[in-house]
Amino acid sequence: MNKKILIGGAWPYANGSFHIGHLASLLPGDVIARYHRACNDKVYFVSGSDCHGTPVALRAKAEGKSPQEVSDRYHEEFVDCLNRLGFSYDCYTKTSAKAHKDFIQDFHRTLYNSKYVYEKTTPQAYCDCCGTFLADRFVTGICPKCGEPARGDQCDACGTVLDPEILKEPVCAICKNPVSFRDSKHLYIAITKLEKELRALVEKGTSWRKNAISFTNRYIDEGLRDRALTRDLEWGIPVPKDGYDGKTIYIWAENVLGYLSASKVVCDERGESFEELFGEDAKHYYVHGKDNIPFHTIILPALLIAHGKGYRLPDQIVSSEYLTLEGRKISTSRNYAIWVKDLLDKYDPDSLRYYFLSNGPEKKDADFSWSEYVNNHNGELLGAYGNFINRCLSFINKYLGGIVPEGSVSSEWESTIQSLYEDTGKRIEAGNIKEALDGIFEVVRKANKYFDSEEPWKTRTSDTAACNNTLYQCTQIIANLSVILAPFIPFSSEKVFGWLGINGEWNVKKVPAGYKLPEISILFERLDKAVIEEERSRLEEIIKE
Repeated sequence: MNKKILIGGAWPYANGSFHIGHLASLLPGDVIARYHRACNDKVYFVSGSDCHGTPVALRAKAEGKSPQEVSDRYHEEFVDCLNRLGFSYDCYTKTSAKAHKDFIQDFHRTLYNSKYVYEKTTPQAYCDCCGTFLADRFVTGICPKCGEPARGDQCDACGTVLDPEILKEPVCAICKNPVSFRDSKHLYIAITKLEKELRALVEKGTSWRKNAISFTNRYIDEGLRDRALTRDLEWGIPVPKDGYDGKTIYIWAENVLGYLSASKVVCDERGESFEELFGEDAKHYYVHGKDNIPFHTIILPALLIAHGKGYRLPDQIVSSEYLTLEGRKISTSRNYAIWVKDLLDKYDPDSLRYYFLSNGPEKKDADFSWSEYVNNHNGELLGAYGNFINRCLSFINKYLGGIVPEGSVSSEWESTIQSLYEDTGKRIEAGNIKEALDGIFEVVRKANKYFDSEEPWKTRTSDTAACNNTLYQCTQIIANLSVILAPFIPFSSEKVFGWLGINGEWNVKKVPAGYKLPEISILFERLDKAVIEEERSRLEEIIKE
């Protein structure tokens, strides 16, 4: 029986362009989705644009537009970038979509009857200058514990979880003017009463990334906090409860539930059971960056448990570390970033995917360097993999009339190929994407050595049978490498599938002797090293501004 696999990719916030930090953290989700489809599992790969909240409302105000217009603009940019990068979402939606709003309101109606939800009147930060209530992170001041600058939700210097009203000298992070506090009634979820369940979830999550385990344990050990489910803001999903007119559902209590609302859209379209997808016979991956860990390991599980329907909790947390840019922290506010839409105008999507998967912040912080990118592309993707395919298939076209010759696959290569399928599959399922790619490229290098050692350019005239056997065997290696690499670099793999007449199912391929190859093109173009200084110069100009 095929497994039901949910892969939830983090929802990028629709108040600014898509940058390489987003890309690095989200790509593993597409690899996992493509792999499971190749194994004929039932895949539900979902995500969307996070459209509500204060940042979108403030940007809209600054631009003289509606929050819907601003969030829709960035949503369209995200969709374009993700499509061009080959993301294979079964549903990429947005939190402003009707299906999401309807699902969230239904979910919250049930949630409000839970023993874990209560009403409380508390002081809310308000900026008279901006004319709006502020989310906790949009209040800044001095940490009362260590005396360092801090946000209203957390002090990065000492790690203390905060509330805006306990900050010293609180100001609005947008306009820098002092904030006032106004009493307001809100619904809260008693996360403090769920400590036992959340600890049990972490203990069960042995396949989570280490940063997710340590981060979540730290949050629990430092003391969980009850969180407001509602807030005073017009731009959002209205609270489905009498007496809460003019209030909306806090975005953290609706955006993480987008995994459920988007999954339901897919299930409804396919005529499949949503309850089964969130039942016992399924596996759920959640793929995101380090800063989103608590939302997936504490907030989402707390909402699901408190809701009371027994929805499946996260199985695997695939959380990346941080990505820097040429040794500096990415700063969207200062425009110190690389925007994905600009990258895609100049560079091959498979090249970008390969770089960020093989050099991304999978288990430790990583740095994007233009020199490393160019050298990685030219040395590995083009020099090792692309070159191996080109030299073999072009040889067959040039000297053998494009006909795959007779031959056999040695027991050593049979074992290598079979093991590569098994090892790569296990590594992808464990979320070890970089390790999977490293293992594949070990075989790519082995294949190049084999081609060189057999010297078909010599045996073509001195030992025809040996030459034919070498080329037959290399053709089989290429076919299987293209299938195994398809989750990582799908565009080039599709080209190879077409050349060799094979499909992408996760099993050993055989291209028969006598098969006629079409004309072969170069898979990857060499990058000029001048690109390095050109791109670095652009970043230097931004730093100077």
